[in-house]
Amino acid sequence: MSVYPVVLCGGSGSRLWPMSRGGYPKQYLKLTGKNSLLQQTVERLKGIAEVNPPLLISHEEQRFLVAEQVRKVDVTPQTIVLEPVGRNTAPAVAIAALLVTEKDPEGLLLVLPSDHVIQNETVFHALVAQAATVAQMGKLVTFGIKPTSPQTGYGYIRRGASLTTDGAYHVDAFVEKPDLATAEQFLAAGSYYWNSGMFMLKASVYLDELRRLQPEMLVNAQLSLERSMRDGDFTRLNKDAFTACPSDSIDYAVMEKTTEAAVIEAADLGWNDIGSWSALADIGDKDDDGNVVLGDVLTDQVSGSYIRAEYRMIAAIGLKDIVIVETADAILVAHKDKVQDVKKIVERLNASKRSESITHRKVVRPWGSYEGIDNGDRFQVKRIIVTPGAQLSLQMHHHRAEHWIVVKGTALVDNGDQHILLTENQSTYIPLGVTHRLKNPGKIPLELIEVQSGPYLGEDDIVRFEDTYGRVEAPAVIK
Repeated sequence: MSVYPVVLCGGSGSRLWPMSRGGYPKQYLKLTGKNSLLQQTVERLKGIAEVNPPLLISHEEQRFLVAEQVRKVDVTPQTIVLEPVGRNTAPAVAIAALLVTEKDPEGLLLVLPSDHVIQNETVFHALVAQAATVAQMGKLVTFGIKPTSPQTGYGYIRRGASLTTDGAYHVDAFVEKPDLATAEQFLAAGSYYWNSGMFMLKASVYLDELRRLQPEMLVNAQLSLERSMRDGDFTRLNKDAFTACPSDSIDYAVMEKTTEAAVIEAADLGWNDIGSWSALADIGDKDDDGNVVLGDVLTDQVSGSYIRAEYRMIAAIGLKDIVIVETADAILVAHKDKVQDVKKIVERLNASKRSESITHRKVVRPWGSYEGIDNGDRFQVKRIIVTPGAQLSLQMHHHRAEHWIVVKGTALVDNGDQHILLTENQSTYIPLGVTHRLKNPGKIPLELIEVQSGPYLGEDDIVRFEDTYGRVEAPAVIK
């Protein structure tokens, strides 16, 4: 028995705005500890017997986030598959199954979302072993979370007849998210589970079911992989073929239609899909008034609330069951009962083309990060950090000039025909239209202040000539 973990990490997580954003979604955030949710997911795999390095599937725009985060926890994936467009989970798992069957026709896929919390890893490892045994029987196994309350935000699974003596069952039905009265009936019945979105299945069996139930999806997934390109640790799927895949979840495409679906009961797992701020409040450490308080927060007569300060102090008085989340450029204030409606705010931000739905004030890039400090008419100030050995693209701007002042570390600058080495408190000026590049040749992070001036300061005013990270083909993006 050989288990191949498949970690799905391409989602957007809009319900945890303002921390989770399109360009930096929740799986990459440190919401429940010192590591991000993605890092917790891959580290959780280390205790599984006969487990292979994980196969990660993400969107191509998140490729460097994925690679850097797993590197920081000393995990080397089999590959990182890059989807050119989102097509939900069924095509993603098809790609993983095709890759695994090439090397191991009997390989088992352990399919995991990258944004869940599992507090009892010992139970998780035991459940994985149990699911693997059932999957070897040719069953497509889902992990059913034993419900502890009548939740209306989860889909449910109704179990059928026993399949084994240790808590594995045939699936009788998948049930959509219920209203409260129905959820209460499900809880009382004792035969319903929350649908966790975690699966264990033999790769070859999944492909057989796709061939029967979703032949168009399988054909296009095969084409996208056959025409893919290897780029270091990345596997870039062919855009035309993958775009032609029908967009569907593994539940709708396969699990609800197959006769081979099975469910194992997952009790005492400490599972949470972190689908809202109230879910984070449920698992957080509470004070004597039932509050979860993170960061620089002062409270008086506040109870049952979740308050998170990332940059500034928050003072709250006379509140009950409220969520307050502060970031550098946005603050969310909501009643706990309304946190699911955060996605409506994100939709309005997207409709008005505001950047707060996509990026934070601090923007992570493959070479480091930059953060807006100040801006006004015809000027903008940024703090730039370049990791040791990294460099920005060779580029120029049509509408702005730039001043670079080194605050910490060493900068190697190409400025037109000049090649300059700058250290702390030294600076250079880059006129409009001059080709330039910034590199950190040192062993510590390079920090500098960039002052931009000109009639247009948009991030699409970049023309790239060379780029370490393969972005020359798309000049109208941030550097």
